[in-house]
Amino acid sequence: MNEQYDVVVIGAGPAGYVAAIRCAQLGFRVACIDDYLDEQNKPSPGGTCLNIGCIPSKALLESSHHYQQAQQQFAEHGIRIGQLELDLAAMQTRKQQVVRDLTGGIQSLFKANQVAFYAGRGTLGQNNRVDVVAHDNTTTQLMAEHVILASGSRPVELPFAPFDGKQVVDSTGALAFESVPKRLGIIGAGVIGLELGSVWQRLGAEVVVLEAQETFLPDADNTIAKQANKLLGQQGLDIRLGTRVDAVHTGNTVRVDYTDGQGSQSLECDKLIVAVGRRPNSEALCSDDLSLSSDERGFVQVDDHYRTGLNKVYAVGDLIPGPMLAHKSMEEGMAVAERIAGQFAEVDYDNIPLVIYTHPEIAWTGRTEQQLKETGVDYRVGQFPFSANGRARAAGDTEGIIKVLADARTDRVLGVHMLGPQASELIAQAVVARAFATSAEDLALTMFAHPTLSETFHEAALDVADRAIHRAPPRKKKH
Repeated sequence: MNEQYDVVVIGAGPAGYVAAIRCAQLGFRVACIDDYLDEQNKPSPGGTCLNIGCIPSKALLESSHHYQQAQQQFAEHGIRIGQLELDLAAMQTRKQQVVRDLTGGIQSLFKANQVAFYAGRGTLGQNNRVDVVAHDNTTTQLMAEHVILASGSRPVELPFAPFDGKQVVDSTGALAFESVPKRLGIIGAGVIGLELGSVWQRLGAEVVVLEAQETFLPDADNTIAKQANKLLGQQGLDIRLGTRVDAVHTGNTVRVDYTDGQGSQSLECDKLIVAVGRRPNSEALCSDDLSLSSDERGFVQVDDHYRTGLNKVYAVGDLIPGPMLAHKSMEEGMAVAERIAGQFAEVDYDNIPLVIYTHPEIAWTGRTEQQLKETGVDYRVGQFPFSANGRARAAGDTEGIIKVLADARTDRVLGVHMLGPQASELIAQAVVARAFATSAEDLALTMFAHPTLSETFHEAALDVADRAIHRAPPRKKKH
């Protein structure tokens, strides 16, 4: 007998579980399907983000940062410790406990909202029938009025560097090393490459990052990217730009042959992380008698209501074009649920925060200075260094700046760019400001608590009109 639901969601990652819960809140009878199993072979909703992405990587970033602080910074705070010892196994155990707590929380939320959870692989068939094949190969059929596809994405694998799970690994494998590699190679200086490189460099690995682009973080503001590149290099990340990887050879070690401006080169390492992006899991979502419209990269095509070409079938998250970010996926999960309910909902794709959890952290929203120059927009610049911020000084965490870009005519904030401590938290203030079309003057007139890191944002807004208090007057900044 088929189970009947108003909405069936395929995928329990950030887009899927949020869509399922929001649909249930709106009064629909909802089922959510996911096939991920944890290391104990137990169902573990939460998708890549909670299981093998955002959460475990941030747990290791936090632990490795504490380790590095204990090595290099505690003494200046008057804290002296004996011989420092790394217990990587305990660090990994803590990471997995954080993951289990959060994935267990998703299952509790499903129960609280009466969302039926099915562990297995979901396949969409005719008339919105969804076949769920469990891990024991039993099949359950669900019938749905609406189907939401939210099956996420996976790492891109290079044809000449296939993942073997031992020497050549993807981001998942890089989160599970049982020992610190002496020499670590990384292909790709994007978010994943820089974060994973930071973890293992802090714990003692010699890290070399090979990046094909000639420019470091080309999507970030140039001012921020240049400073970040310099600081990460000082920390020990050897980032080599303009490199083309030609071949990867495995044996007792890994040899990476690449070409740069000096000609043919080779890198020998113990482990190699391939972090060159992700691709949508859009294959095998439908039975053979159905087809989804997708582009050459596999992204499912949808309209402004997230509708696919199939009747009452929607797609959200990493399946559709746009930044592959958990918070973008969550907002789409909310929006598609409300669209199905006939409510107005939209996602502001012009105001998505982007964060790289290195130290210092990198975060931004809106336009970069180079984008404004390319489009001929007249703008003003305000920026302020963390080195002049009292809270940053007290914490001994002073690297970086905050930069505000405002329209020269209207003063509306067009972009905010941050490199510094807790930038991932501070960027939310900028997102809210831009959501309400705030001007730099509005921010300048707003009272910020003292002493806080957020005062750096306040001073940067003041600096747009050459009014920053705690630094020498900069040049005039109309462009």
